[in-house]
Amino acid sequence: MDNSVIDAHIHFDKYKRITREKIIKSLDKYHIDALISVSINASSARDNLKLSKENSKVKPAFGFHPEQTFPDIAEVEMLLKMMDTYHSQMVAVGEVGLPFYLRKENQELPRQPYIRLLETFIRKAKQLAKPIILHAVYEDAPIVCSLLEEYSIEKAHFHWFKGDEQTTERMIQNGYFISFTPDIIYKPKRDALVKKYPLTQMMVETDGPWPFDGPFKNILTHSRMVHLVIKKIAEIKQIEEAVVYQQIYENTKAFYSI
Repeated sequence: MDNSVIDAHIHFDKYKRITREKIIKSLDKYHIDALISVSINASSARDNLKLSKENSKVKPAFGFHPEQTFPDIAEVEMLLKMMDTYHSQMVAVGEVGLPFYLRKENQELPRQPYIRLLETFIRKAKQLAKPIILHAVYEDAPIVCSLLEEYSIEKAHFHWFKGDEQTTERMIQNGYFISFTPDIIYKPKRDALVKKYPLTQMMVETDGPWPFDGPFKNILTHSRMVHLVIKKIAEIKQIEEAVVYQQIYENTKAFYSI
């Protein structure tokens, strides 16, 4: 486990303080060079900014997670102001997107306000020349692709992506990135996407503290798990591990300019 890795998507602010401290102390041991810590709202963004000042390996992204009640104007304005004020510390706009799972619970939930909000964040990413981190799965993904194309966004990261083959091909052609989580270890249905997507457009993530099943059941989600994700990608794509390690590491550093 001597190869360096980057956790390309983690909610580091959502861990308990004592757990964060333990994870930070273990980063060097597991050769984890950086944590791309995404935010779910303005308060979360402030917390991630603070964490990044405490440890330079924490790289904050500011955004509003779509799987929650629609924000008021003050919340959105606060986030946009933070993006402007701390753009040099912020590595990306995110996590933003559309509420797929929320709409499954409430089919009467209107999607259009979330689309307009996402468009606001896309415009801000374009203005600040920052990457954008997206929560956009299944039938929401084509809508998001159209918005990204409209604003000529090149650096888009669809985290934990799930979608149809046509959308996947569209994302590949547009140069968008996706990231894989520890679930590929125990979910064979992810193999097809791993095989299809170019290694040059891949990253790895934990989405921690989100818990996983299989061999990770009842185990705290730790960024060291991405080592196993990389090994699995190498196995599925039948590429040497060292090559996969290096390519994914370079992909992530270049994408986030870290």
